[in-house]
Amino acid sequence: MTGVASRAPVSCTTRPSDPQKVQLMSKRIVVTGIGATSPLGGTAEESWQALLGGVSGNRALEQDWVEKWQVPITMAAQAVVPSADVLTRQETKRLDPNSQFALTAAREAWADAGSPEIDPERLAVDWATGIGGLWTLLDAWDTLRERGPRRVLPMTVPMLMPNGAAAAISMDLGARGFSRTDVSACASSTESIANAYDHLQAGLADVIVAGGSEASIHPLPIASFAAMQALSKRMDDPATASRPYDVNRDGFVLGEGAAAVVLETYEHAVARGAKIYAELLGGSVTSDAYHITAPDPEGSAAARAMKAAVENAGYTLSDVGHINAHATSTPVGDIAEYNALRRVFGEAVEGIPVSATKASTGHLLGGAGAIEAIFVIKALQERLAPPTINLHDQDPEIKLDVVISPRALPPGDLLAISNSFGFGGHNAVAAFKTV
Repeated sequence: MTGVASRAPVSCTTRPSDPQKVQLMSKRIVVTGIGATSPLGGTAEESWQALLGGVSGNRALEQDWVEKWQVPITMAAQAVVPSADVLTRQETKRLDPNSQFALTAAREAWADAGSPEIDPERLAVDWATGIGGLWTLLDAWDTLRERGPRRVLPMTVPMLMPNGAAAAISMDLGARGFSRTDVSACASSTESIANAYDHLQAGLADVIVAGGSEASIHPLPIASFAAMQALSKRMDDPATASRPYDVNRDGFVLGEGAAAVVLETYEHAVARGAKIYAELLGGSVTSDAYHITAPDPEGSAAARAMKAAVENAGYTLSDVGHINAHATSTPVGDIAEYNALRRVFGEAVEGIPVSATKASTGHLLGGAGAIEAIFVIKALQERLAPPTINLHDQDPEIKLDVVISPRALPPGDLLAISNSFGFGGHNAVAAFKTV
C-alpha cells in the first residue's frame, strides 16, 4: 500500500477529486457498531457467517398472494427472522415492515457499539430507503376501496412516510441532533453513509447511526420489476438464480432487510474505550443524467464516484485492495459497472479481489449499500474477502478477479470500496480501511 502514512482526508460527497474545489477534512471517522437483519441471518454476524458459508438467501415465495395475483416471479430473498420475533406487538402494529427492519438493525448496531452515553443533541441519524412504507400504502389503498374511508387507520401516513424508519430510530435512541432520510433508489444507503461522514466532519454530531432498509417483497414491485425484465426468471432453482458476471445471468432477485452502522470520530471512540471495526474514509455521489432505469454504458459518472471516494480521502487508486461491487446480475448493469471499474483502475482491476454479494442476499434496493458496507467492514476486520456464489461461467467480456470462495486479504493497511448504483442514474461509493 502507498500513501497511507501521510494521507489528508477531504470531503468528497458529490464531486470528483479536485484539490482546488474540495475542503480539507482532518477528522478520522470510524465504525464502532454494526447491525443487520437480512435474507442470510437475523444479525450482522449471522449474515456474515452465512455469506462466508456460501448460503443463498433466495427461496420460493409461499404467500397466498402469489397465486391470488398470479405473480410472474415466485421467488425472492426474504428476511430470515420475522420482525415479530424481535419487536414488541405494539411496534409491529405501528411500524411499516420497512421501519421494523430498520429498528431491528439499528438496535443491534447501537448495542454492539456499547450503547454509548452521549448528549442527545450530539447523536444523529442518517438513514435511507429506496421506496419506504410500501406495504402500509398499498394495504391502506385496499382498505379504502373495499371498506371505505372510515376504516383507514389513523397511523397510515406516519407509517408510509419514507422518513418513518429514520424517525423510529431517532425516537428509540433519543437522537436529537438530526434525523435525515436519503431516497436515491439502490444507491440510497451508501449515500446515507457518505452523508454521515460529511456530517461528522462538519461537527454536526459526535455519533451517527447510518444505514438503510427496504421491505418491498410485494406483488406490485415484483410485477413491475418483472415487466421491465429486471428479475431473474430462474424459478426452477431459486438458490442459484442470482448469477453476477455469469454468461447466463438474467436479472436480480428481490431482497429485503436492513443494515446499520454506528459512526463516530476516532477521538470520541477512543475516549469512551469503544472497539473499532474499520475506518470510514468517506464517500462520493455522482449522477449519470442518462436514463431513468438504465445505467450509462460507458460508466463515466460511476467511475468519477469511485475515483473521488478514494483520492479525496488522500489515497491513490493503487491502495485499493478489495471491492464489493454493485453487481446486480443484470446483463446490462454488470457490464456497465465493469466499464466503470476499467475506466478507473485500467488493467490493474484484474488483480483486485471483487466480491458480488447480491448473489447471496438478493437485491435489498435501498438497503443494499448498507448490508454490503457491513460485508466490506467485516472483510477488512477479518482480512477475508467473501465469496460470490453461482458464478459458473464468467462472462469473457468482464475481466475481473471475482472471489468465488473466501479468500485471505493481504496484511498491512488495506483499503476497500463499496459500490451502489440506482435508478435515476444515482451513483454512490463508500471507502473504508483497516485500523
